[in-house]
Amino acid sequence: MNDVRKPWGRWATLGLAVVALLVGQLAGLAALAVYYGASLGRLPDFSGDGVAISLIIFVSTPIEVALLILFAQWRGASWADYLGYTLPRKADVIIGVSAVIGLIVVGNLVSWVLGRIIVTPFQLNIYRTAEASGSLPLLWLWLGVVVATPIGEESLFRGFLFRGWLTGPRDAWPVILVTAALWAVIHVQYDWYVIAQVFAFGVLLGWLRWASGSTLLTMLLHALINFEGMLETAIDLKWFN
Repeated sequence: MNDVRKPWGRWATLGLAVVALLVGQLAGLAALAVYYGASLGRLPDFSGDGVAISLIIFVSTPIEVALLILFAQWRGASWADYLGYTLPRKADVIIGVSAVIGLIVVGNLVSWVLGRIIVTPFQLNIYRTAEASGSLPLLWLWLGVVVATPIGEESLFRGFLFRGWLTGPRDAWPVILVTAALWAVIHVQYDWYVIAQVFAFGVLLGWLRWASGSTLLTMLLHALINFEGMLETAIDLKWFN
C-alpha cells in the first residue's frame, strides 16, 4: 500500500487536477445549458448572472471534489489525509483569521489610495441578478460563494496540488507561489489588479496550509474572504447604487 507521503508525481498531479477541474466545470455548463434551454454558444451570456453562477458552483464543486477524493484514494492513502482535511490548531485559526483580516484591510486601503473600486462589476452583477430573482436565489448565491467555492478551490489548490508538489522542505515556497498563481489566473472575471489581490491571498493561504498542515483551515479563511466580499457587495448596492 502507498501511504500519504508518496503522492502522485508532479505531472500526474497536474494532469489529474486539470481533469477534475474540467469535468466539474463542463458538468456545470451542461447543467446551465439544460436549465436555460440554451445552446453552448449562448452560455457566455450568463457570465454575470447570479443564478447561473450558483447553478454552476453547486453542480461542478461536488463532482470536482469527488474526483479529487477518488484520485487520492488510488494512491492507497486516506483521502482526508491526502487532501489535508485535518482539524487545525486553535492557534493556527487565530493567526489565520487575524492575517486575513489584516490583508483585507490593507488591500482596501491600497485600493482607496490608488482610486480603485473595491467592489467589482462582476460582484455587483451576480448579486443584483440573484437578488432580482428572489430571496432564495440570493441565499443560494451566498452559500455557493461563501461555502461551496472555498471547499472546491481549496481541495484542488491547497489540497490535491499542494500534496502532489510538496516533496520536501525546499519545495515549500515554490509550491506556495505556483498554486497561488494558478488560483489567481482562473479568476478570469476580474482585471489584473484584482487578480493580483487574489494572488496575494493565495500566497497567504498557501503559507498557512504549509505551516498548519490543514486545508480545512484554508477553507475557513477562504470562506471569510468571500463572505467579506459578499458583504461589501451588499453594502455597496444598498448605499451607493
